[in-house]
Amino acid sequence: MHPIFVSAATPQAIPILFVTPDNFDATTKRFDKREHAFVRAVGFEPKPGRHLLVPDAQGNLARVLFGLEDADEPAKDLFRPGSLAGLLPAGVYRFANAPHDARLAALAFALDAYQFARYRKAEPRDVRLLAPEDVDVDDLSRVVEGVTLCRDLINTPSNDMGPVELEAAARALAKQHGAKVQVISGDALANDFPLIHAVGAGSTREPRLIDLTWGRESNPKITLVGKGVCFDTGGLDIKPSSGMLNMKKDMGGAATALALAHMIMARVLRVRLRVLIPAVENSVSGTSFRPRDIYPSRKGISVEIGNTDAEGRLVLADALTLADEDKPALIADFATLTGAARVALGPDVPPFFTDDNALAGELMRAADSEADPLWRLPLWRPYDKTLDSKVADLNNVGSSSHGGAITAALFLRRFVTAPSWLHFDVFAWTPSTKPGRPEGGDCQSARALYALLKARYA
Repeated sequence: MHPIFVSAATPQAIPILFVTPDNFDATTKRFDKREHAFVRAVGFEPKPGRHLLVPDAQGNLARVLFGLEDADEPAKDLFRPGSLAGLLPAGVYRFANAPHDARLAALAFALDAYQFARYRKAEPRDVRLLAPEDVDVDDLSRVVEGVTLCRDLINTPSNDMGPVELEAAARALAKQHGAKVQVISGDALANDFPLIHAVGAGSTREPRLIDLTWGRESNPKITLVGKGVCFDTGGLDIKPSSGMLNMKKDMGGAATALALAHMIMARVLRVRLRVLIPAVENSVSGTSFRPRDIYPSRKGISVEIGNTDAEGRLVLADALTLADEDKPALIADFATLTGAARVALGPDVPPFFTDDNALAGELMRAADSEADPLWRLPLWRPYDKTLDSKVADLNNVGSSSHGGAITAALFLRRFVTAPSWLHFDVFAWTPSTKPGRPEGGDCQSARALYALLKARYA
């Protein structure tokens, strides 16, 4: 169980009362005269996100009021109670009445307490929560641990998170859960994974393909593929400095895949899990791949390089081909792939792509229940022709500036034959702090897919 949660009854647990404009008067009417007078005197209003620390007669903290939206508010934030973790003084707390979703409120509380303290000392936050009744706190803990792993990997700067360090993170996770890891690196990639090799050739830090496997071979095969570009300069089509500033997060797809793998293995789902991570740096040097170069792929499709800054889809293509050869029941890939996805949906809502309508519906329901927002975009086949090349089978970028997230997904689709394939174009970053989501690296889409897999294979 995660240390932020307390499972045994604690008499001293301080009650948190969730108040809305609808229930505020009825809730505070039950206070004693002194507490009621205090609430009136300070002019507290039950607006979403506002809180009030109510003292007892001795000046100790007696209870906390926290404002939420009314239950019928369509735009209510089920993660809003998470901001309490950063607002409250040290102590053990409990939900004295039900928020809109007690499970998600407890999860948000734990996720909001996250601190990235690898490089500087963080102020300790000794705030804990008595697990709400009827909430599976062990499962919440698995999710919190997975999200924390993802955030830590993304937040670590590239000088300490290159392909070797990403491999070490995968090996540490494998050791924790009794999984196996195989790695192909450097020039050994050239014949079987030529696109991964080409993208990583410009860096002194050797590229590698990390292959983690876990579970009984007789179980349904689930394969996760994560883009592990540990830093992206853009290659010879170099990014401006502003575009390069946050490129430590370009391995966010790999971090997401490892986070989901932790949840799956810790829950011991009845699956045969495989995680494939092409880990590279897209650097500038005399050995960097060039615009208009043509490379074979593992699948045998030749690819013309229209832009070296569209490298993520190249490394994913070889990894997806390998995943597809195993004929799994489901392939899911995660990648910080296109700025076009952010233009379309913003930083909070990652798009996903699939041809499996039933799977898409199931995933959307899971995303809604987990407050892990996703939105389906189409694999619009008429855009396929924009990827045509006059000298190769395929160009790695579309000839049009429109629909970039869709054309990137269509590029990847050429390397997958599995009927159940999901592609997630994640941002993996929270630009400004939100309840349960501190600014910095974040884990998008993994909780929704975990809920789907748990429903199928638990």
